[in-house]
Amino acid sequence: MKNTRFISLPFFMISTMTPLANAAVQIKFVQCISTAGLHTMAYKEWGDPHNTNILVCVHGLTRVADDFDYLAAALSKSYRVICPDVVGRGRSSYLRDPQLYNIPQYVSDMVTLLAQVLANGATSVNWLGTSMGGVIGMILASLPGNPIHKLILNDIGPNLNATALTRIGEYLAQPMRFATLAEGVNFIRAISLPFGPHRDEEWHKLARDVLRQDEDGSWVRHYDLNLAVPFKQASSTLPNIRKEEAILWSAYDAIQCPTLLVRGAESDLLSVETAQMMTQRGPKAMLVEIPGVGHAPTLIHPDQIALVQNFLKA
Repeated sequence: MKNTRFISLPFFMISTMTPLANAAVQIKFVQCISTAGLHTMAYKEWGDPHNTNILVCVHGLTRVADDFDYLAAALSKSYRVICPDVVGRGRSSYLRDPQLYNIPQYVSDMVTLLAQVLANGATSVNWLGTSMGGVIGMILASLPGNPIHKLILNDIGPNLNATALTRIGEYLAQPMRFATLAEGVNFIRAISLPFGPHRDEEWHKLARDVLRQDEDGSWVRHYDLNLAVPFKQASSTLPNIRKEEAILWSAYDAIQCPTLLVRGAESDLLSVETAQMMTQRGPKAMLVEIPGVGHAPTLIHPDQIALVQNFLKA
């Protein structure tokens, strides 16, 4: 495949919690299309490329594929783990038209990715989506003929909390620039406290993954700041939010595959009421809450990885 290369995990990405301390990962690319032309989506592939037991992991709004390194390393003996950088983030292209940073475009890109991933003879995939990645998964899993076998939604549901959306929107487009990596890490750590308790080296990785060094040596966030353009429009008024919620509930009710809902017990995006409702309608998700965590669980600690692993094996 063109544009495929092998890399080894940097040392700081490895800890005793991961069973594959010498794990290697391939970075691959798939070409996607939008109304503005062609763009490239990068993805990390863990495990045997011929394994037909596949887990696709998709990150949140401003995060990247590297979020799933711990989980992917732990599961890559049993699964071929695919972790894309959604367009506009990480190693993927930036879109020419900012208005295309929306769920329909992301779903289209993932369909293209799945066509490439399933080319080895596999017929289905498991899907794990954090926040935005869960919204993409809900839409895909609602479509007739979709290949999703099991669905894991990480702290996301059809109801969208306006206060939480405002909080996210406030920092989304801020053109932050940090003189040193340490300054950037401190900033990312401060805005990510809802992730819950983590060790210093874990915070360093969580921050480093979403920072890149600019040509002048300073550090900036590793996504297109134009992501904020459609996000702010969609979340600017209550009618817009309610319209989105109606679409998401319709999609959720159409899902037929086994579904696990993971909720941070202190989440301000996924309410207790919404989570309970999701256990009663649609796929009637199995609900697990993680104490001491808000939006969203990082899935890098052994107990959180075990939740995913046990559900997939059940």
